[in-house]
Amino acid sequence: MKRQTSTLRRVLRYIRPYWLFLALSLLAAALSVATQLYVPILTGDAIDFMVARGAVDLAHVLLICRNIAATIAVTALAQWAMGVWNNHVAFGVTRDLRRAMMDKLQSLPLSTLDSHATGDLLSRMAADVDQFSDGLLMGFTQLFTGVLTILGTLLFMLLVNPPITAVVVLVTPLSLVVAAWIARHSYRSFQAQNRVRGSQTAFVNEMIEGTRVVRLFGREAQTLEEFDDLNEQLRQVSQRAVFLSSLTNPATRFVNGVVYAGVGLVGALSAIGLMPGAAITVGELSIFLSYANQYTKPFNEISGVVTELQNALSCAARIFELLDAPAQTPDAPDAIPLAPEQVDGRVALEDVSFRYVPERPLIQDFSLSVQPGQRVAIVGPTGCGKTTLINLLMRFYDVDGGSISVSGRDIRSITRPSLRRSYGMVLQETWLNAGTVAENIAYGRPDATAEEIEAAARAAHAHGFISRLPQGYQTVLGEDGGSLSQGQKQLLCIARVMLCLPPMLILDEATSSIDTRTEVRIQDAFARMMEGRTSFIVAHRLSTIRSADIILVMRDGHIVEQGDHDALLARGGFYAQLYQSQFDGLEI
Repeated sequence: MKRQTSTLRRVLRYIRPYWLFLALSLLAAALSVATQLYVPILTGDAIDFMVARGAVDLAHVLLICRNIAATIAVTALAQWAMGVWNNHVAFGVTRDLRRAMMDKLQSLPLSTLDSHATGDLLSRMAADVDQFSDGLLMGFTQLFTGVLTILGTLLFMLLVNPPITAVVVLVTPLSLVVAAWIARHSYRSFQAQNRVRGSQTAFVNEMIEGTRVVRLFGREAQTLEEFDDLNEQLRQVSQRAVFLSSLTNPATRFVNGVVYAGVGLVGALSAIGLMPGAAITVGELSIFLSYANQYTKPFNEISGVVTELQNALSCAARIFELLDAPAQTPDAPDAIPLAPEQVDGRVALEDVSFRYVPERPLIQDFSLSVQPGQRVAIVGPTGCGKTTLINLLMRFYDVDGGSISVSGRDIRSITRPSLRRSYGMVLQETWLNAGTVAENIAYGRPDATAEEIEAAARAAHAHGFISRLPQGYQTVLGEDGGSLSQGQKQLLCIARVMLCLPPMLILDEATSSIDTRTEVRIQDAFARMMEGRTSFIVAHRLSTIRSADIILVMRDGHIVEQGDHDALLARGGFYAQLYQSQFDGLEI
């Protein structure tokens, strides 16, 4: 209950900017309820003007009918306006939440993103926000009118006949107790439902991304079994949540039936004079029966609203859980931006230590000094820390100990955006967004001209295949490059970096998906691009790094050897073993 209250309080803070529309909605709701409650009074008056054959005051009845029509028209207009303003509030809040979540994703450390399934994050941003929006919208449209209807009918009934009103008031608390008990238990069930739904979304996302691997290893049946398990879990928790929430409506309807029957019985006895002090006319009895129906109806609606609100609050809790995740360590207050012309290419690592998991050290006491314009190759077996070192250089992760400096400045005293603009990075894993080929190449320089984009593509040897696309550079690519081959996508990523030409370069298996003939040409392009630029090259194919000025041989987070290609081969150490394992028996 405490968590629900806290979540609701935070939801109200998101609603606060829309207080004017909320106030207008409340006024429209009040007007709608008042006009609806006025109609039974007019109807009762009309009945009293035609209580017997030959005793019908037709003029008054027709006047009342016109008044009823006008009142109904005002009710419809008020309900339309309330719906418009409610939509503005509900969809405005969901827009703000999605914007806040997207902003949060930009500031989350990679460690958080790496530890959360992509599908679960998507579920929070899409499904949970939609569920929250539906519950919020229903809350506005029905909760307001329901509460006002209850209060309004009680007031009107008290004005007409207090004794009969007492019958209604005495039975009402039973409905509230039942609804509260069910709501408390259904909230926990909806929480479980949303958790399992997030897991299922994550699993489906994972399987779609890995469809080729699943089919390659013939894992379709096992994948279906795993999905069936998750689907069954979702069915069970959803069924329980819906069952508990569905109990509210019949329970409150039973209480409402008791209220209506009580009003009818007591009212009928009063109308025929069997209850002294509570005499009413037939018209007033019709008003009371109408009010009894209107009074109990909101309890049914509110019970449905409570169910939706439980689900909405459960979704909101998952949304706020993401928003509350610790952001990456902010830049120091005195951090300065590093202009490209200030970067001379000097990079120094002093006694750097880092670990992803506290009890498992990865890099320890790592030191390195790189001079301007040097080409530094980083090699070693899988898991030795090569890519981790790149992550530390880019400050995707912060070091646990020691320091890293660029151009004599500790990178923790430099703003992250300016530090990352100092590097051009080509990864083994390609990423292209949905847009034209030209837009993807110009991702780092949106103001680049068509000539500059084409020149970068030519330098990356991508112009040939781009020219063969249906619309050339204006061809729209689908998600992650659409039907382009992995090699073609990597060429576009290389062209993207060549267009920016930052002071330093990082090539992390940049030619791993390119055929040997194209790789030779790309290496020539890289050689021209790396002239005068400090470059870090991560490679498994050792043939690609023979021209490096320094080759760092890493093993278990340490530099075990350091030197150029010829010196390391002559030493006959670990590098020589790696090299021979790849080229043994080949003429190099």
